[in-house]
Amino acid sequence: MSGRPADGHRPVLLGVRHHGPGSARAVRAALERCAPAAVLIEGPPEADALVPLAARDGMRPPVALLAHVEDDPGRAAFWPLAEFSPEWVALRWALAHDVPVRFIDLPAAHSLAMTQDDGTPGEETPGEGTPGEETPDGAAPGPADVRVDPIGALAETAGYDDPERWWEDVIEHRGTTTGGAHTEADPLAPFAALAEAMAALREAYGDGGHHHDPLREAHMRLRLRAARKEFGDDVAVVCGAWHVPALAHRTTVAADRQLLKGLPKAKVAMTWVPWTHRRLSRHSGYGAGIASPGWYGHLFSAPDRPVERWLTKVAGVLREEDYAVSSAHVIEAVRLAEGLATVRGRPLAGLTELDDAIRAVIGDGTDAPSSLIHDRLVVGEVLGQVPDDAPAVPLQRDLTRSQRTLRLKPEALERERELDLRKDTDAARSRLLHRLRLLGIPWGEPAHSRAGTGTFRETWRLRWEPELAVRVAEAGIWGTTVPAAATAKAATEAIAATSLAEVTALAEHCLLAELPDALPVVMRALADRAALDTDVGHLAQALPALVRSVRYGDVRGTDATALRDVATGLAERVFVGLPPACLGLDADGAADLRGHLDATHRAVALLAQEENPPQPPAGPHTAHRTGPPARPADLRARWATVLRSLSERDTVPGLLRGRATRLLLDEGALADGGAERLMGLALSPGTAPTDAAGWIEGFLGGGDSGDGGMLLVHDARLLALLDGWLTGVPDTAFTDVLPLLRRTFAAYDTGVRRTLGELVRRGPTTTAPGPAHPAETDAPGFGPGLDRDRAAAVLPTLRLLLGLGQHGFDDLTEVAS
Repeated sequence: MSGRPADGHRPVLLGVRHHGPGSARAVRAALERCAPAAVLIEGPPEADALVPLAARDGMRPPVALLAHVEDDPGRAAFWPLAEFSPEWVALRWALAHDVPVRFIDLPAAHSLAMTQDDGTPGEETPGEGTPGEETPDGAAPGPADVRVDPIGALAETAGYDDPERWWEDVIEHRGTTTGGAHTEADPLAPFAALAEAMAALREAYGDGGHHHDPLREAHMRLRLRAARKEFGDDVAVVCGAWHVPALAHRTTVAADRQLLKGLPKAKVAMTWVPWTHRRLSRHSGYGAGIASPGWYGHLFSAPDRPVERWLTKVAGVLREEDYAVSSAHVIEAVRLAEGLATVRGRPLAGLTELDDAIRAVIGDGTDAPSSLIHDRLVVGEVLGQVPDDAPAVPLQRDLTRSQRTLRLKPEALERERELDLRKDTDAARSRLLHRLRLLGIPWGEPAHSRAGTGTFRETWRLRWEPELAVRVAEAGIWGTTVPAAATAKAATEAIAATSLAEVTALAEHCLLAELPDALPVVMRALADRAALDTDVGHLAQALPALVRSVRYGDVRGTDATALRDVATGLAERVFVGLPPACLGLDADGAADLRGHLDATHRAVALLAQEENPPQPPAGPHTAHRTGPPARPADLRARWATVLRSLSERDTVPGLLRGRATRLLLDEGALADGGAERLMGLALSPGTAPTDAAGWIEGFLGGGDSGDGGMLLVHDARLLALLDGWLTGVPDTAFTDVLPLLRRTFAAYDTGVRRTLGELVRRGPTTTAPGPAHPAETDAPGFGPGLDRDRAAAVLPTLRLLLGLGQHGFDDLTEVAS
């Protein structure tokens, strides 16, 4: 057997490259010429029952066959198919002509079982069809996986230094001319030539394939014999070109069956799932990752003049992004691309020539448009679609219904969605996304909201990845609906949690996802862990998430009374345990505890805001509130007492004393001159320089916007104390102090550091500012009085900015005077 039948009745072996538009066009032409009685395709036989779905109106490639082990959905494999995949073209041709289709590769039941046995990851399909392609994602190639690169050998023989460029020129661009007409006289000729080349390479280099290839090829031969018995010799086989010589090789049925005897087997389920062009660009599924699925799709679908049509698309995308691209740019880019192809001896301008033309003509010699064109067109953000009645686990069906009800469509392109939780639809969307995250299905990831920091607003980044179909199948063990599955998983995780922080984070997730049935289990686990955990660091680490849960519960109308009581009790335990925990710490321990100190302070502030919490709407979860209300105001006063104790205790590291002092100052809990008194004590000559520098870091560092520096700018007494201490540090200790101070002051904005430098350069103020000396203020950068001429110089510009007329301008001048 060969690629060309001798008598029109022998099986036609069509060797292809997976996801190749040239191969797809050639397969379609060959099938039209031969009109076989049956079509055999390289793929898992379990997919035979799914073939009719490929003809449905709701099926839109790219799609993939997904197989997973029923009792272990994480062991899965994909067989992706694009519009320009030869297998997809053969499948659709057979359905359109009412010709039976059979998949003949090794069953997924065996391949998935073997990937588990030999340690190969099962997230990608274990079978590669095209020689020279890489192993699946994540699989480290071993000695048995190092295969011959026949494409590279053929390209080198033809004088090409790039195998991909040779394949495109000989196969993908074959029959695609500027006018778009297919000029191949004999559609079977390329397959016969390719089969002969592969036979010669396998004879010269040996099989040189994946260690599963002999098993796959044996099964293909058995399926081919069965098809010939059923349909006669008039059948066509579409498979990877590397396998054609093996299928043409004469072996006995007994030998092939002996080779397959004793293979491990697993019970698998199979369905169609949507795929993306971006996912096709990776080395996955058949091992045939392609760098430019968008370009290949264009080559396959363009009826004529693919270069002109491509550059027209490029111009449209760039114009949408406000690039100035005219028709003249497109015309000149086409001429340059075709000229480069001629000079380089290529039958058609490829992406290399098109990129060079775009860079030279449209980009003015720069690469500015390149990344945009690559993402939008060369790869493309296309998401396929499968019919509603395709087999799916119940959880997937419930998720699909929820997506439609909430008008939350899965998309391959990453998008941001702003949700207002005061609206019912947005609140339901938020619950769905949080439930999916709890189930390990990260369709959406929370993002920082640009519209504000209120708890009534959320921002999500959404992107649907094909692999999420496997995550949904895995999560199906928890339930048949998203709420039920999320509730079951949350309850199980609460019981299995080993740390207090895990349970508090889980409580927050349950409130965000609105899982009232899981919350009692989580609360019991939370109470048990809190009672047993005596580490104040663990308690302080768990408190912020618990307090956020209280606030989130109020926003969503959920009864958070029990959570508020637990949070209050946890805070009180932190108050008792924190002062002893701060004694005898080294530098690293003090730094860790400082983070817990800040976190507790923020949590207490949030609890204080809950003194009069907003009442949730009446509902089934608000009718049974019991217990006395929390006393956040008393809690805040007790926290101030703890901070005051830390700030005045000499045995507490300077970093923590300084931080406690700063928190008291920010809260207005220090009397007049209290900060100066504590700073003077911390910077006294009897204090070790490193401990004093730690106090400064705690007091002045840690602000998000240089607020410690602004404190020094506006308080001359604090700056004078710091300046006096620094000038008095002995030379022997200065090298130890300098890194701590540099770390503190490096966090300030440039303007703050410049102002501090100006104040230190000018030295201490001799006249205190006040009503008697209004012109003697120490504002850096300003002179003793107002320069009216310089002030008046800005008035014309200010008038234009404010849109004032002459009358308004005169008023402004009078005010300035």
